[in-house]
Amino acid sequence: MPEDEPLIRWGWLGDHLGYLAQLTWDHAVLALPPVFVGLLLAVPLGLFCARYPKVYQPVAVVLNAAYALPALAVFAILLPYFAPASYPLVSVPLTAYAVALLLPTTVEGLRTTPDPVRQAATAMGYGPWRRLAAVELPAAVPYVTAGLRVAAVSSISMAAIGALVGRGALGYLFIDGFQRTFTTPILAGIVLVVALALTVDLLLVLAGRLLAPWATAPEGGLR
Repeated sequence: MPEDEPLIRWGWLGDHLGYLAQLTWDHAVLALPPVFVGLLLAVPLGLFCARYPKVYQPVAVVLNAAYALPALAVFAILLPYFAPASYPLVSVPLTAYAVALLLPTTVEGLRTTPDPVRQAATAMGYGPWRRLAAVELPAAVPYVTAGLRVAAVSSISMAAIGALVGRGALGYLFIDGFQRTFTTPILAGIVLVVALALTVDLLLVLAGRLLAPWATAPEGGLR
């Protein structure tokens, strides 16, 4: 960076407000749908693993191994199967990462319902599906919400790497700044990614309280 170059060019920010807003929206569209698709996959998978504990450990090992893979390496592996800059190229690994984060909290939440409570529900005439909907899933809401918060923040962060394969929304600001040795877009990208993550996290906290106002966050979980 040239010695006379300021850390932030406020004029550049003022001239690019519309561009920054569009990138932020694109980033949310890129990062958040995989989280909710991951939730739709993790809940039935978590239910299966909670019912059959012997299945849970090998499934968790596979998902943890997938989550340990560097995102950039996964993009490189998927590149021959998807067009560069395509939505699935980024959304597929983000969905897999979301499932890996959501499965443990889903299973833990489904296991929180004591057996006497299940037995009481059965004695009251609740079938398996009604008991699941009325007893077990509500009890799991705080755990699932905690997992969603971690998965959403992680997805928002990792989505920026997609800029290296042509689909990264706010990640473009980092590449642009590095290529031009221009710190303003880099700092703007950092602030917007953090602001988006905090906003989504707050919305999920409020949603969790609306869905389960009687519940508190699981011990050790995010509050």
